[in-house]
Amino acid sequence: MERIAALDDARLESHEYRSAVLREIAGVLGHDAWVWPLADPITTVGISPMANTPCPQELPLFITLKYSTALNRWTSLPVNPARALSLAAVSAGELSRSESWARVLRRYAITDVLSLVFADRWGIWGWLDLWRGDGAGTFTQKEAEELSALAPVITTGLRHCSARQFQMGSTAGVPNHDQAVLVLANDLGIISQTGSATRWLDLLQPGPRPHHGIDAEVLNVAAQLLAVEQGIDAHPASSLVHVGDGVWARLSATRMTTLFDHGMAPIAVTIQDALPSERIEVFERCFALSPRECRLLELAATGLDTAALAHALGIGRYTVQDQFKSLFGKCAVQSRSALVAMACGR
Repeated sequence: MERIAALDDARLESHEYRSAVLREIAGVLGHDAWVWPLADPITTVGISPMANTPCPQELPLFITLKYSTALNRWTSLPVNPARALSLAAVSAGELSRSESWARVLRRYAITDVLSLVFADRWGIWGWLDLWRGDGAGTFTQKEAEELSALAPVITTGLRHCSARQFQMGSTAGVPNHDQAVLVLANDLGIISQTGSATRWLDLLQPGPRPHHGIDAEVLNVAAQLLAVEQGIDAHPASSLVHVGDGVWARLSATRMTTLFDHGMAPIAVTIQDALPSERIEVFERCFALSPRECRLLELAATGLDTAALAHALGIGRYTVQDQFKSLFGKCAVQSRSALVAMACGR
């Protein structure tokens, strides 16, 4: 626990942080493969995934099944307190109740999956699946409890990683990106795309070969749309993704109306610069702002001065200044303009 807590103090980038945490977990909890995406804290859709699995060639199918499988789905795992649950335990040994196991994992001799979601009152920050292969048996209750005990400190670490993404670079001087649209079939293969898509795809995280031509975040948002259509989950099929230099992208998936093969309309995934209002909502969650602090930041983003802020909030001017000082400390900035720029971009 102490060693993992120290990793947060090291202020690592999210991939480095997760890799370091996995090394600590591997020392006490044996596993043969793993999948660890972050999540948009508002929509719960997976972003910036990391994985070490034996089936990268089946990535689109596996992601589709992961989203459409209700059993041990990250959105239904226990929180407050978090509890890691093994597929073998929740299915009473009938692993075939899980579509992702029945159609993919069983062919790779996976005998159990231990799942844990990292969530707090500000949102879901990611989830972890640990896989055991043939001959390794199933996860024990004690092992599930050991992983569960790590959830609070890892959750905080992941949220801090997301907060630091707002502090990386500035959007000043960064040009707007043209909106891009990718058209996908139901198997998540790309049918067509606009010319502007190439630039966005270069910024997002590519999938593993042979699916490196379509980014992992695109697959996740499209799979969420399929899950919504199946009634598995009700969260929006969209996500906010940091792509570097202070730039955040908004991905969203919708069903088109024009019919394609077999009478099915394809999926349209749109990628565009995130709006200031979209950025600020995630920013508030990443920095664990209180409702009062959120209101102050949102009003400041409209350009109100101290007197107008005090009037709008029904508090004194000195109280406004004190609350800004608290915000500056939380967000590691020294001025209102820097705070608003970090939260909203340009």
